[in-house]
Amino acid sequence: MVDFKRRSSEVEIMDTFSGTTDELETILKDINRVNKLLGGYKITLDAVFEMISTGLKESYTILDMGCAEGTMLRKLADEGRKRNIKLHLIGVDLNGQGLELAELYSTDYPEITYQKADILTTDFSQLNIDVIMTTLTLHHFTDEGVVQFVNRFVKLASIGVVINDLERSPIAYFLFKAFSFFFIKTEIAKKDGLLSVRRAFKMNELQDFAKQVKNASHQIQWKWAFRYIWVLKKEVVD
Repeated sequence: MVDFKRRSSEVEIMDTFSGTTDELETILKDINRVNKLLGGYKITLDAVFEMISTGLKESYTILDMGCAEGTMLRKLADEGRKRNIKLHLIGVDLNGQGLELAELYSTDYPEITYQKADILTTDFSQLNIDVIMTTLTLHHFTDEGVVQFVNRFVKLASIGVVINDLERSPIAYFLFKAFSFFFIKTEIAKKDGLLSVRRAFKMNELQDFAKQVKNASHQIQWKWAFRYIWVLKKEVVD
């Protein structure tokens, strides 16, 4: 029996991935296929552009924490071009192989740069960040790590933070199991996808985390398919 009452502490295979770059590329294509089919990208895009839509700046610097091969950044760049909004996009990840793929895929995107760094220990203050976003990264942290992660990036972002992550529920788990049978090719993506659901969150857990995050207003919403979007807008401190 799978326990959905508590977050799993089991480590995902991708957190310690040691395969080839070609293998990683195949796995990431599986993950991206799921995000595309289930509308995961649109959730982040809508939240980010809503956050900057009321701003008066000529350009915005957006940092993607846990960017993998940069798919979300390229989608942001495409949308920024459509809206005639100038963006400076920075992707950060600890996986050098993923960043190699990101650089390869982003040759037509001069507005995107990448940096290999530990997102919890590296000093990003010199980058003058407006918005920090993260997609399917938060559930990789322990509860204590989540609070540390979110507090740190609220402090770094001048406008706010956008977090897109999974809901932990038996329905999400078994639907993903059925979905993966038809649409996911690699065993690692199948296994990690199911574990990601078990490591994910319930609404009350995110609300408890929000109470521990300073200097921001919080909006947490459930979105299809079994996602939460957590938007933190920076409060001005006198």
